[in-house]
Amino acid sequence: MNLPFFIARRYLLSKRKKNFINVISMLSMVGVAFITAALVIVLSVFNGLEDLLRSLNNSFDPEIKIEATQGKSFHATPAVLKKVAAVPGVKVVTEVIEDYAYVRYHDANQIVTLKGVSENFIEHGRIPPENITQGKLRLKERHIPYAMLGQGIANTLTVDAGNTAFPIQVYYIKNVKGGTTDPSRMYARLNILPGGVFSIIQNIDESYMLVPLDFAQELLSYGDKRTSLEIKTIAGSDIQKVKLGLANVLGESFRVLNQEEQHKDLYSLLKFEKLFTFLAFSLLLGVGSINIFFSLMMLALDKKKDISILAAMGGNQHLIRNIFLAEGALIAFIGALSGLVIGGAICWLQQYFGMVSMGMETSITQGYPVKMDWTDFAATLAVMSVLTIIISYRPAILAARFGSPQQL
Repeated sequence: MNLPFFIARRYLLSKRKKNFINVISMLSMVGVAFITAALVIVLSVFNGLEDLLRSLNNSFDPEIKIEATQGKSFHATPAVLKKVAAVPGVKVVTEVIEDYAYVRYHDANQIVTLKGVSENFIEHGRIPPENITQGKLRLKERHIPYAMLGQGIANTLTVDAGNTAFPIQVYYIKNVKGGTTDPSRMYARLNILPGGVFSIIQNIDESYMLVPLDFAQELLSYGDKRTSLEIKTIAGSDIQKVKLGLANVLGESFRVLNQEEQHKDLYSLLKFEKLFTFLAFSLLLGVGSINIFFSLMMLALDKKKDISILAAMGGNQHLIRNIFLAEGALIAFIGALSGLVIGGAICWLQQYFGMVSMGMETSITQGYPVKMDWTDFAATLAVMSVLTIIISYRPAILAARFGSPQQL
């Protein structure tokens, strides 16, 4: 006769003789729960950091950026600019000249990334008023050029944006041919007044200095060459469609990048770090699940006589094997589910109450950023399911052999 699965399981697993087996099973569940919760928390922190970086970078980066595929600059002729402006969805086209320069203010000096932009850069709205810490957002006023400095540069140079009596000296080293002895031919120099100071993200604040396009054009002797074009789209436009439209118009000589692609290496690195962290914690889950193997092995040995009786009552090897596989799955599932709930609860508390702070007064956000993603929960359950099958299979086979006709 065929015994029902639940009746056979209740008979086989009831009245365990050794409490030690129950202790090991409980430790297995606790270990799995602890590692699962830690995995969910760490993955959620990675998600939060990635979202924070995206929001900060996207606040300063253009929606679409056009660069030359070869070389660092290209000729931005009126024909090229007209083609770009005519693409559906394009609202603002900002010309950019970007290069390194040396700046001096009083007795302080620093190497900066000099970014010359056309006056419509302000229309992008990428430096909101709340990010201005000194002065105001301006590049030109009454035909007088002004520089916008990152907070880090302003701190290094001790710039006072309210003092228009002392300009910033900007130097650009030229490509000098051998044999040149006149120092004045080795560099170009222009002065510019500090207009304001902005603060967005540390790496931007410590490197970028914004100046009018014609100022950079004169200092760097770029003529009609530009290092990039920055595009702001019409509100509600599909950025991907605008990007494809620009790529079709400009051809293979230009590279059209959205905000994700402008920091492709950074985001790829974050994904790799998250992947290797997931693999490392999966290995820990495997180690923590070894207790399930030992508890099932001892259970099989402890219930050897009961397995024989169950086999004599009509329980086949397939039924006995499934009982032990189900027992291993139950231990792992309870542990994993508890870990997911605990990890999710901790992440929720951190997300809304910021229990763990960054530990720095100057940090961008008070608490560690976290973001829960259902794919992390699903991946953790999937890994736990595979590990459970692998770990439980050997004890289940051993238990099934105890119920074979040769063992009776």
